[in-house]
Amino acid sequence: MKNSNAFGIWAEQLAQLHLEQQGFRLLVQGYCCRFGEIDLIMVNAEQLLFIEVKARSSRTFGDAVESISLSKQRKIMRTAEHFLQQHVSYQDFACRFDVICIQTQQQIAKMLQQDFSQLTYDLDWIEGAFTLD
Repeated sequence: MKNSNAFGIWAEQLAQLHLEQQGFRLLVQGYCCRFGEIDLIMVNAEQLLFIEVKARSSRTFGDAVESISLSKQRKIMRTAEHFLQQHVSYQDFACRFDVICIQTQQQIAKMLQQDFSQLTYDLDWIEGAFTLD
């Protein structure tokens, strides 16, 4: 597995753990349909979260959140609509589109191992990052 793939998986695991510590439960990781993919779908008693996880090991190309284009947002929303059509038991939940950004200053490309446990990072949880409006 390439380091960038392993880094992305590590970031999704961090995001999932963070949300679980906030009382959310994982429903689906990597939900895919013809419209796109949603990294994490999580739920608590009253909310259904559609989470996009972005990770960056450098700020050379900007912060992680800046890479979520309007086009990507639309794909996520259409994918969420598909999920709700397929899982009617969640249609009455309050839905929210959040972004979790994992940012580290260390260059992972030069790492020989795929053990990211020693990386220092910033985790930013942007609740309601975008809406269906």
